[in-house]
Amino acid sequence: MEMWTKQRKKTKRGRLIVPLLSTLFFAYFGFHAYHGEYGLYSTIKLQEQTQLLQAQLDAVKATRSELERQVQLMHDGTIEKDMLDEQARKGLNVSRPDEVTIMRGSGDLSIN
Repeated sequence: MEMWTKQRKKTKRGRLIVPLLSTLFFAYFGFHAYHGEYGLYSTIKLQEQTQLLQAQLDAVKATRSELERQVQLMHDGTIEKDMLDEQARKGLNVSRPDEVTIMRGSGDLSIN
C-alpha cells in the first residue's frame, strides 16, 4: 500500500503574510510612540506648556515681591512720607503744577 502525500506549492500570498504582519506591528507601535499619550509629540507639548507656565510664575513672583516691598514700607504702623504722598496722589488723581506726571496703563504692573 502506497500513500500519496500532497505537497503544496508555496504561493506569493503565503510569503507576504509575515512581512505584512511585521510591518503593521511596527507601524502601530511607531505611531503610538510618536502620537501616544506619552509619545514624543506629547513630550514636546508638555515642555512648551512648562515653559509658558514658568514664565507666568516668574511674572507673578515679581509682582508679589513688589507688593511685599510696598507692604513692608507700611509694616511698622508708620508710613514713609514719600509712600504716603505717592499713594494719596494716585488715589486722588492729582499732582502739583511743577511736577511731570507720567500716566501708565492698567496692564503695566511694573512699579518703580
